Amino acid sequence: MAIDRKELNKGIGKLAWALPLLLSGPVFIYNAFINKENIWHYLVLAIGVVICLGGVYMMFMGIKTIVDCLFDSNDD
Repeated sequence: MAIDRKELNKGIGKLAWALPLLLSGPVFIYNAFINKENIWHYLVLAIGVVICLGGVYMMFMGIKTIVDCLFDSNDD
């Protein structure tokens, strides 16, 4: 049962991309709620929500890639 290093690195790379998204998304959302009198309030809020959802998606795909790599049943 060998571990495919390329797939493992791909999963770790996805997790590395998820981290800045998960940290910067709440910053945008907080900024949108602080500046409610600004005309760009809803746009910044939408951008923050999209960034957070993108971070969650990247984290899910990274964990899925790592689990598929570690527990691959194709041992031909």
